[in-house]
Amino acid sequence: MEVSLYQQIYNIEDRLLQPEIRGSREEISVLLADDFVEFGVSGRIFDKMQVVEELPHSPAVPMIIEDFQVKVLAPGAVLATYRAVKTNESREEMRNSLRSSIWKFIDGRWQMVFHQGTRTMEYCK
Repeated sequence: MEVSLYQQIYNIEDRLLQPEIRGSREEISVLLADDFVEFGVSGRIFDKMQVVEELPHSPAVPMIIEDFQVKVLAPGAVLATYRAVKTNESREEMRNSLRSSIWKFIDGRWQMVFHQGTRTMEYCK
């Protein structure tokens, strides 16, 4: 059974949120395109090499995806948008960020070419 485009993109976005993937330079490198650019929630701009080097050293905080949407931009290019919800260290509050990613189908697989995270002021209790 063929997996829908929506499910394919959801699955790889979700993979990138998993601590075991975020901790692996090899896994990150496969999922990000060579010309990848990120506008981080910190306001910093990152390229692929910076993410591959720095992400494995970042604290792994469990996150869930809400309000996931996929929009086809062109053949082989899609925009994914969603809300990432993560718990803080005390696990009493949930912090939200809005995420957007552009994925291109390159060399037989989906690779992320752009990502932006924007913190929101909303908390869920």
